[in-house]
Amino acid sequence: MVDVQHWLAAFPPGVVYLIVAGVIGVESMGVPLPGEIVLVSSALLAATGVIQPEWVATAAAAGAIVGDSIGYAVGRRGGRPLLERLGRRFPRHLGPAHLARAEQSFARHGVWAVFFGRFVALLRILAGPLAGALHVPYRRFLLANVAGGLVWAFGTTYLLFTVGRAAEHWLKDLSWAGLVVAVLAGLTSTWWLRRRARRLAPAESPDDAEPVPVSSDR
Repeated sequence: MVDVQHWLAAFPPGVVYLIVAGVIGVESMGVPLPGEIVLVSSALLAATGVIQPEWVATAAAAGAIVGDSIGYAVGRRGGRPLLERLGRRFPRHLGPAHLARAEQSFARHGVWAVFFGRFVALLRILAGPLAGALHVPYRRFLLANVAGGLVWAFGTTYLLFTVGRAAEHWLKDLSWAGLVVAVLAGLTSTWWLRRRARRLAPAESPDDAEPVPVSSDR
């Protein structure tokens, strides 16, 4: 992650924002890319003053919302065969077991899987295409998509930005106790969000999961 941050620092701010939006957008379409790593690295870079956190968060939110919407349209047109082709192309990330788990999440939680799925790597990639393939009503999908994208992008960016600035300040003042408190606060917040999101996943293991159809009225 440090290497990614240094790599981003070599670009002008405008290019960094485009990279953030582009990587997260393509990931949200259903292509496995390190969107979260790029966002975290950019937020920490913003803490150094090189780029602005509000533009990092805006770029991330835009990429997430637009990418998910494009993924929804592609999934709606291509259906399950498209997801299966993606699984064959990226078996380590989107194989049959992964697809089954994602379908289970949609079957149990409907569009909430889109909202909280933004905090889970598997659903972050599959939410848009899978919602389209399963004919989830677009208005409900869009509402969950926008809400999840904004909370994830701005929450992650400003959490890490605040922790990074506090760490820099306290390191200068040699206040290690304060640094530990800030880091623990950030980790606790992140843990709570991820724990809440992972409750969407089915209890059974990926190998045992079976696809479950989702009705369009959820």
